[in-house]
Amino acid sequence: MPNSFLTPQVIATRALANLYETTVMAPLVHRDYEQEFVAKVGDTITIRQPAVFTADEYNGTSINVQDATENGIPVVLNHFADVSFSVTSKQMTLDIEDFSEQLLDPAMEAISQKIDRDILAFRNDVTAEVGVVAGDNLYDWSNPRTTIDAGRVLNLNNVPTTERRAIVGPTISASWMGDDLLNRSDARGDTEGLREANLGRRLFGFDPYMTQNIEPPASSPAIGEPTTEVGVGFHRTAVALATRPLALPRGAQNAAIASYKGFGLRVIMDYDMDTKSDIVSVDCLYGVKTLDSARAVLIKGPDQT
Repeated sequence: MPNSFLTPQVIATRALANLYETTVMAPLVHRDYEQEFVAKVGDTITIRQPAVFTADEYNGTSINVQDATENGIPVVLNHFADVSFSVTSKQMTLDIEDFSEQLLDPAMEAISQKIDRDILAFRNDVTAEVGVVAGDNLYDWSNPRTTIDAGRVLNLNNVPTTERRAIVGPTISASWMGDDLLNRSDARGDTEGLREANLGRRLFGFDPYMTQNIEPPASSPAIGEPTTEVGVGFHRTAVALATRPLALPRGAQNAAIASYKGFGLRVIMDYDMDTKSDIVSVDCLYGVKTLDSARAVLIKGPDQT
């Protein structure tokens, strides 16, 4: 029987689940979220950067007590992702499964793609690179073993060997997936990806992922000229995603907020007299901050036309 009670809370909860399942980059980076702190676009917040310690040689008589403090990093909440769409009376009588498939899934896919692209913009702060043919690279971009080079760069910068990720675009991913290394279970350590975006469980110290949202950095040639697909190998603490819930608007009785694992979504429903249809608006607020560009290395790919 169709469900005629698609409330903002029901929609927000389902939309949040869809967003969490489709976003690739957000689970891979340092996260900061406070459900109790309501913010607005343009606000500057302070997030906690993970503490860094130095292992001392104990001299047998005394210890060196280090400050166990986490540095505060300012982050501007300057990304306000919004998808708004009109809904007919017939669509509003659908059950949540049909409503999600027809409307929410595409809406959340659009927001997740925007979040991925905004996080990946931190590549503009990264200067180290591997994958190009010239220089000290052992392998070019088409070989998944280029992550050996990426690991070498991070090792020289004393980056922790845990929580390393490599994210590449469709062209590099296709070349890597065609390599025997990623098709032999005895070579890569598992028989299938952990999720659709995952190319394999481990690849020379990295968890490899593919996203269609890889775009050339700002320094690349203009649109219409040859561009380069630029992936990135990085530690989780190289970049942070900070999200905050948006306030419920005054005067909007049909609105709700849902939060889950560092994501917060707001859903507002209203009626448009001009089109005589319901309007559903889904939005979220977040900021992205490069924490340490030395904890990342670009994976330069092939020229595209």
